[in-house]
Amino acid sequence: MQDVPLRSEYITLGQLLKLVGEVNSGGEVKDYLAVETPIVNGQEEVRRGRKLRDGDVIYLRGVGELRCVSV
Repeated sequence: MQDVPLRSEYITLGQLLKLVGEVNSGGEVKDYLAVETPIVNGQEEVRRGRKLRDGDVIYLRGVGELRCVSV
């Protein structure tokens, strides 16, 4: 499991996808979510604005599990 450092209270799912390199821009997030379905804390999530906070676990196909960690 890879840790993703949070520099604020939360990061959105769209920002996380850009951070880990799954998409290059915010515009690509919508297209990505039309094809792929991330799993957040065991539940499918398609809202790009979903706020991810400390302790949340995200599974992305091709990337694996990510955990949000406050720094």
